[in-house]
Amino acid sequence: MKSVEPKVFLVGETRLAEEGLQAYLAHVGAPDWHSDAPSDSELLCEVMGRLCYRSFEPGLNPNVTRVREGNAPYLANIVEVGHGSVLEHGSVNFIFADVSRVVTHELVRHRTGTAISQESLRFVRLDALSAYVPMHIRESEAGMEIFARTFEQLETIQRELARLYEIDDAKNFTEKKKLTSAFRRMAPIGVATTIGWSCNFRTLRHVIEMRTDPHAEEEIRLLFGKVYQLVQERYPNLFADYQVEQVDGLPWVKTAHGKV
Repeated sequence: MKSVEPKVFLVGETRLAEEGLQAYLAHVGAPDWHSDAPSDSELLCEVMGRLCYRSFEPGLNPNVTRVREGNAPYLANIVEVGHGSVLEHGSVNFIFADVSRVVTHELVRHRTGTAISQESLRFVRLDALSAYVPMHIRESEAGMEIFARTFEQLETIQRELARLYEIDDAKNFTEKKKLTSAFRRMAPIGVATTIGWSCNFRTLRHVIEMRTDPHAEEEIRLLFGKVYQLVQERYPNLFADYQVEQVDGLPWVKTAHGKV
């Protein structure tokens, strides 16, 4: 078996249509408005928030005599008052590779504001098995021996079944699919796989908070610690309220403004 760790790839994100935004600003009477947002996602969230109150500049709304300037303070206020629906307009697209089915089984429980596409072991035949080895197993020589031996046995079983049923000689892909589906039943839940996961920023904040909590499962804590590090650097104003504490060698990402 091959020991692996979860890998995070950001493969897509919200992109602003500048022409449309400028047309809207001219329509609303604020053609010169601009933002210092460091990303299109943060700019879009700000625009969607400001349009609710027509607060691009004083006077557009007779009730508004002053406005909060700057993307960072604006989004900080959005988070503080819990106006979380504004954060649903920006989205990110991830691929998580070398994650176990332990992780994917837990991740798919977060459905609101997400899109999910997972590698199918009905089509993708297993041969060599990879897995994340949890800390408690790694810390024990005897535990590691059992863990590795079990995976190697299951790996051997996959190859033996492939030879027994001569799947490589099958001409019909439907037959290959049926056999692959049968073989996967003898694969461990810890086998490494790949999943595409997209979400809006409101959902992302919530999942980071839930899945880096010390009570969460170890591998998914590691995964979302990496997710947080990536998004905090790329979208600093959307994650400015977070603090990180190390617990059991893994980051616990927390905020006073949970589940906005």
